[in-house]
Amino acid sequence: MAHVIEREQWAEKPDVWHGEFQGGPYGAEVSVVFYSSDRIGGGPKLHKHPYPEVFIVRQGRALFIIGDKTIEASAGQILVAPANTPHKFSNLGPGRLESTDLHVAGAFATDWLE
Repeated sequence: MAHVIEREQWAEKPDVWHGEFQGGPYGAEVSVVFYSSDRIGGGPKLHKHPYPEVFIVRQGRALFIIGDKTIEASAGQILVAPANTPHKFSNLGPGRLESTDLHVAGAFATDWLE
Protein backbone atom coordinates (compact mmCIF):
# COMPACT_ATOMS: atom_id res chain seq x y z
CA MET A 1 0.00 0.00 0.00
CA ALA A 2 1.34 3.43 -0.93
CA HIS A 3 1.21 6.32 1.53
CA VAL A 4 1.29 10.05 0.88
CA ILE A 5 2.37 12.20 3.82
CA GLU A 6 1.40 15.83 3.34
CA ARG A 7 3.75 18.65 4.32
CA GLU A 8 1.34 19.81 7.03
CA GLN A 9 1.84 16.43 8.73
CA TRP A 10 5.62 16.82 9.26
CA ALA A 11 6.69 20.44 8.68
CA GLU A 12 6.81 22.86 11.59
CA LYS A 13 6.60 25.89 9.27
CA PRO A 14 5.02 26.23 5.83
CA ASP A 15 8.02 27.95 4.22
CA VAL A 16 11.04 26.18 5.79
CA TRP A 17 12.16 22.55 5.52
CA HIS A 18 12.09 21.88 9.27
CA GLY A 19 10.27 19.01 10.92
CA GLU A 20 10.18 15.25 11.50
CA PHE A 21 8.74 12.09 10.01
CA GLN A 22 8.69 8.62 11.59
CA GLY A 23 8.24 5.85 9.02
CA GLY A 24 7.29 2.95 11.29
CA PRO A 25 3.53 3.52 11.11
CA TYR A 26 3.82 3.37 7.31
CA GLY A 27 5.88 0.17 7.20
CA ALA A 28 9.15 2.04 6.54
CA GLU A 29 12.26 1.41 8.63
CA VAL A 30 13.45 4.99 8.25
CA SER A 31 12.70 8.22 10.10
CA VAL A 32 13.70 11.67 8.91
CA VAL A 33 14.64 14.96 10.54
CA PHE A 34 14.49 17.96 8.21
CA TYR A 35 16.81 20.41 9.98
CA SER A 36 17.07 24.14 9.28
CA SER A 37 18.68 26.90 11.33
CA ASP A 38 19.81 30.44 10.59
CA ARG A 39 21.47 30.72 14.02
CA ILE A 40 25.26 30.43 13.94
CA GLY A 41 26.20 27.78 16.49
CA GLY A 42 22.72 26.27 16.38
CA GLY A 43 22.37 22.50 16.31
CA PRO A 44 21.61 19.46 18.44
CA LYS A 45 23.67 18.67 21.55
CA LEU A 46 25.74 15.50 21.88
CA HIS A 47 23.63 12.35 21.58
CA LYS A 48 23.59 8.83 20.13
CA HIS A 49 21.15 6.33 18.64
CA PRO A 50 21.05 2.50 18.59
CA TYR A 51 21.02 2.70 14.76
CA PRO A 52 23.08 4.60 12.14
CA GLU A 53 22.21 8.17 11.17
CA VAL A 54 22.95 9.63 7.73
CA PHE A 55 23.31 13.42 7.32
CA ILE A 56 22.79 15.04 3.92
CA VAL A 57 24.01 18.64 4.06
CA ARG A 58 21.72 20.51 1.68
CA GLN A 59 22.76 24.11 2.33
CA GLY A 60 25.43 25.91 4.36
CA ARG A 61 28.30 24.65 6.48
CA ALA A 62 28.36 22.65 9.69
CA LEU A 63 30.85 21.46 12.25
CA PHE A 64 30.17 17.79 13.01
CA ILE A 65 31.56 15.80 15.90
CA ILE A 66 31.10 12.08 15.18
CA GLY A 67 32.84 9.86 17.71
CA ASP A 68 36.43 11.14 17.92
CA LYS A 69 36.31 12.92 14.52
CA THR A 70 35.70 16.62 13.93
CA ILE A 71 34.51 17.36 10.39
CA GLU A 72 33.74 20.66 8.67
CA ALA A 73 30.99 19.73 6.21
CA SER A 74 29.40 21.77 3.45
CA ALA A 75 26.47 21.56 1.06
CA GLY A 76 26.52 18.41 -1.04
CA GLN A 77 28.38 16.24 1.46
CA ILE A 78 26.93 13.17 3.16
CA LEU A 79 28.13 11.97 6.56
CA VAL A 80 27.32 8.78 8.45
CA ALA A 81 27.30 8.34 12.23
CA PRO A 82 27.47 4.62 13.05
CA ALA A 83 25.06 3.11 15.59
CA ASN A 84 25.81 3.99 19.23
CA THR A 85 28.37 6.65 18.25
CA PRO A 86 28.05 10.00 20.05
CA HIS A 87 27.56 12.88 17.62
CA LYS A 88 26.42 16.48 17.27
CA PHE A 89 26.64 19.32 14.78
CA SER A 90 26.38 23.09 14.68
CA ASN A 91 25.86 25.75 12.04
CA LEU A 92 29.18 27.37 11.05
CA GLY A 93 27.51 30.05 8.93
CA PRO A 94 27.35 32.38 7.30
CA GLY A 95 23.67 31.91 6.66
CA ARG A 96 21.29 29.01 6.92
CA LEU A 97 22.24 25.40 7.55
CA GLU A 98 19.85 22.83 6.10
CA SER A 99 20.24 19.09 6.36
CA THR A 100 18.14 16.01 5.85
CA ASP A 101 18.98 13.48 8.56
CA LEU A 102 18.01 9.85 7.97
CA HIS A 103 17.54 7.63 11.01
CA VAL A 104 17.74 3.98 9.99
CA ALA A 105 14.76 2.97 12.16
CA GLY A 106 10.99 3.25 12.02
CA ALA A 107 10.94 5.44 15.15
CA PHE A 108 13.36 7.84 16.83
CA ALA A 109 15.39 6.54 19.78
CA THR A 110 17.80 9.14 21.16
CA ASP A 111 20.09 9.04 24.19
CA TRP A 112 21.00 12.68 25.00
CA LEU A 113 24.52 12.91 26.44
CA GLU A 114 24.70 16.68 27.12
